[in-house]
Amino acid sequence: MKQVNGEKLLASLGDGIKNVRGRLTPDAPMDRVTWFRAGGLAELMFHPHDTEDLVTFLQLLPEDVPLTVVGVGSNLLVRDGGIRGVVIRLSAKGFGDLELVGDNRIKAGAICPDKNIAAMALDNGVAGFEFFYGIPGSIGGALRMNAGANGGETKDLLVEVHAVDRKGKAHVLSNADMGYTYRHSDAPEGLIFTHAVFEGHVGDKAQIRQKMDAVRQHRETVQPIREKTGGSTFKNPEGHSAWKLIDEAGCRGLMIGGAQMSPMHCNFMINTGQATGYELEYLGETVRSRVLEHSGIMLKWEIRRIGNFMPGYEIKEFLGKATA
Repeated sequence: MKQVNGEKLLASLGDGIKNVRGRLTPDAPMDRVTWFRAGGLAELMFHPHDTEDLVTFLQLLPEDVPLTVVGVGSNLLVRDGGIRGVVIRLSAKGFGDLELVGDNRIKAGAICPDKNIAAMALDNGVAGFEFFYGIPGSIGGALRMNAGANGGETKDLLVEVHAVDRKGKAHVLSNADMGYTYRHSDAPEGLIFTHAVFEGHVGDKAQIRQKMDAVRQHRETVQPIREKTGGSTFKNPEGHSAWKLIDEAGCRGLMIGGAQMSPMHCNFMINTGQATGYELEYLGETVRSRVLEHSGIMLKWEIRRIGNFMPGYEIKEFLGKATA
């Protein structure tokens, strides 16, 4: 069901919108943003030109308009009913910078791809960033969820995060302020990360390259990286591997409509063609149900799910009962 409120919302922002330099798109298709290539429309999408432009827009935006921030869409499932209010997607031009600041510190914009910061670290002989080479997505998402792989986590390197709040006020958060745990941050949801500073240590370029090559080879041989996927679907429960629990519950290759748990790596959910957001989420909830029945362990989503369900296609998050 196509939304038709984007133009109305844009008009409601008044003449002040003329001072905004970024791109505003009413009724923006989110299936062009997410790596799943599924989902409804964003009522109004804003690509700010830079931090100053972002602040200008936020100061214009009424507090009762819902606000959602997305990155490159790698770890995102958008429901078919779309997203009310404004979706902010940072632009590469204003938020994709990379800069060496000191011998072992790197400043990265929030939309900078994770693999790019690993590449810069390699070029400058800075070790510790190798795991970022295997994480699809951007720095902003890594900051929000404490992204990690191959034994490394974002919290291991972070020095400070720069952000703005809903009213456009600037904030600087330390590593401790982020409240990191496994694949989670306690940073306020309303903060929009603009850039961050990380610190590694001096390393041998040949050894750094060797570790990055190992990360790349691992991804190419065991993960369906050429499919429409969002990366790991569920977090690893303490003391367990999510994929093993899924496999043991008989869910490897399980399909619902066009959505499938990858036969290659069964903790990766894929869109085999024309899967809807409903089919993808229903598949995930079905897997959670079967894993709990088989092992007694409740899997937690790692994929971020946002937006509204289509009428008649609501899914209740599995809590030990029927999912829909």
